[in-house]
Amino acid sequence: MNIHEKELICSNLSVSAEGHLMFAGIDTVDLAKEYGTPLYVMDEDRIRYNCRIYKNALQEAFGEKGVALFASKAASFKRIYNIVEEEGLCVDVVSGGEIYTALKAGFPLSKAYFHSNNKTDEDIRFAMDNGIGCFVVDTEEELFAIDRIAEEKGICQNIMLRITPGIDPHTFEEVATGKVDSKFGSAIETGQAEAIAVKALDLKHVRLEGFHCHVGSMVFYEDVFERTADVMLEFLADIRKNTGYMAEKLDLGGGYGTRYVKEDPLVDIGKKVRVLAEHIKDKVAELGLEQPVIMLEPGRSIVADAGITLYTAGSVKRIPGFVNYVSVDGGMTDNPRYALYGSKYTVLPADDMNSPCGMKCNLVGRCCESGDIVQNDIHLPETTKRGSIVAVLTTGAYNFSMASNYNRVGRPPIVMAAGRKTYTAVRRQTFDDLISLDV
Repeated sequence: MNIHEKELICSNLSVSAEGHLMFAGIDTVDLAKEYGTPLYVMDEDRIRYNCRIYKNALQEAFGEKGVALFASKAASFKRIYNIVEEEGLCVDVVSGGEIYTALKAGFPLSKAYFHSNNKTDEDIRFAMDNGIGCFVVDTEEELFAIDRIAEEKGICQNIMLRITPGIDPHTFEEVATGKVDSKFGSAIETGQAEAIAVKALDLKHVRLEGFHCHVGSMVFYEDVFERTADVMLEFLADIRKNTGYMAEKLDLGGGYGTRYVKEDPLVDIGKKVRVLAEHIKDKVAELGLEQPVIMLEPGRSIVADAGITLYTAGSVKRIPGFVNYVSVDGGMTDNPRYALYGSKYTVLPADDMNSPCGMKCNLVGRCCESGDIVQNDIHLPETTKRGSIVAVLTTGAYNFSMASNYNRVGRPPIVMAAGRKTYTAVRRQTFDDLISLDV
């Protein structure tokens, strides 16, 4: 099996004359030498390009009533907030830590939406004290807590309510969030969504801006967001009929799929957003509604294909008649997604792209854990050995943000590539960092 162009699943990948994998126009072997491995590399130009796809498509369709947010749980570090602010996006945040990171990056928190199904009183106070733009409220208990704390602080807090539309997105069960029995939101089907809306409208220290939903991640199917929009707009119409309240905003969440392997379809997100927008406008007219602000909150599809991870191979273990293992200097500590979801990835020999890939093997990590697997059943050159550089593609989302220090392994740095130059956005953790909280 040879490495062919079809394995280069993103347009920011190429192969040099020396047979090295190029990412964002930069030799990955040189990057590994300069910065060491494991190494996250992110393509800033690609991030900006992906931001503009959403922003431009929404604004073309809805003008000022089209708003894109970056779901920063996909990749939360200071520099990312600078980039998305410069590109004109709002953000959603899901913890005090993400709020603090955005704050320290200088991001205007008036443009931040605070999600999470279990915000503590401390979370709520911290967000209010720092001028959070809007809470996305998940439960009645949270609604009452926000109203109570807002009263203590003498403010009226903007909120949206997270609604569960009962949509099956036909994606991984672990990342499907819009079904009735989800831990997130209040279900339309059970009557709880309307009930919490009525209660929110009766409170004095919150102001209901509208409704939010999110049906899941890695959505490729054509009609998922259209079906979601229909359910949510009909809900808005019912709320207006029953209470007289017309929602100003409708957030349809995120979740468009990204290519991890060549079998994944290439999603034309700009086209999909334009088609969705026309569907929404037709439905709004059919229901006789005022056009609400339409919001989308992509995360993965902004940063996933803007990232790769580089590793150095250590041991190459061959078990005749059974399986081969290539162990690398990272693993589930910097990418736990295979262990969690069985996620598929494309793995390439970054320093030997022109050689036949005749060795079937499992790419595994360095942790003392049998589940420390980056990817099973891949092919690498027979010449793969200690010191070979291996690249795993499409790691810009949910890799750094889910990384851990299991086995006291330090987290890799993030190096940004921009205009064929590089800079460090997050430095590599040191041993001293690992014990810095020990007393």
